[in-house]
Amino acid sequence: MAADLPFFSWHALLCLVLFTVHCTVDVPASSAMDCDGDDRAALLRVKSQLGDPVQLSSWLPSTNCCAWEPPAVFCSAAGRVTGLALSSLDGVRAPVPPALGELPELVILQVQSVRGLSGPIPPSLANLTRLEDLNIAGTSISGPVPGFLAGIATLRTIVIADGKLAGSIPACLSSLPELRYLDLSGNMLTGAIPPGLLHGSFRFLILANNRLTGEIPADLGDADVDTLDLSRNRLAGDPSPFLFGMTKAAAKMDLSWNELEFDMTDVRFPHHLRYLDLSHNRINGSVAKSLRDVRFDHFDVSYNGLCGEIPAGRFMELHGPECYDQNKCLCGTPLPPCTADTGP
Repeated sequence: MAADLPFFSWHALLCLVLFTVHCTVDVPASSAMDCDGDDRAALLRVKSQLGDPVQLSSWLPSTNCCAWEPPAVFCSAAGRVTGLALSSLDGVRAPVPPALGELPELVILQVQSVRGLSGPIPPSLANLTRLEDLNIAGTSISGPVPGFLAGIATLRTIVIADGKLAGSIPACLSSLPELRYLDLSGNMLTGAIPPGLLHGSFRFLILANNRLTGEIPADLGDADVDTLDLSRNRLAGDPSPFLFGMTKAAAKMDLSWNELEFDMTDVRFPHHLRYLDLSHNRINGSVAKSLRDVRFDHFDVSYNGLCGEIPAGRFMELHGPECYDQNKCLCGTPLPPCTADTGP
């Protein structure tokens, strides 16, 4: 069983691509174009509200903010700030700067690994009506997932991960017509997953490591969902009729550490599925024969109630015994051979 890239690694790669597409093409090669005066003033207020961290020492009133780095400030050819990346700022003990909402041309905002950043996301961010990609991860941000984000119709990516968000996921986020990547993992969110959260093609939903309950929405079985990570929650029910099938497009699916319950015996898994983790649930029946035709990079059905002989042939030989550990009464390669006494 080969280890796949963590879901967050895939997101980091996506963010790098997004920055390349949206920002670097807009930055004058020589940074000769001075930045907009209002944008520079707003960035200086951001610096002050963060407590003047040492990493922002190059942010000076008399200099061109389009050339400020590190972290990175990206500008359009007209000198407007369109992208901002704040990462690994030492000594910050402050709330999210309200002055971020004073950058009206901002398209991409990334805040990474600033553990001292706390408090709720300020309502001023609702003023960023051109924002397409919001990425805040590795902070101590608390409060609810802000419902006002639903008013920013341009949003395609929302990442508010590895923080202290609480409460439910606002159903109003489903009204965002361009949202195709949502990562709220590593928080303390409760309640059910609202239906219809994602739109467009190549969709990602990452809600791992929360306290979500209820059933998985049926629309997540749509053909355009590429990655679904709902692991380490308290989800229940039987998602197999709509999540699995030969026509489904998902390539990565992690539903581990939940309370899902269904009979796997006749479930048909698509051939292109590459990452499947159903461990630590209440799945019963026998190991599906359709798994023989799927070449996984990661496969795990351990800690369930599966029983009977493991199907043999084709790609099943790639699975080690740890993939089936702690089930009810499985037998056959790679586990010990079945005997007359083997059975439920």
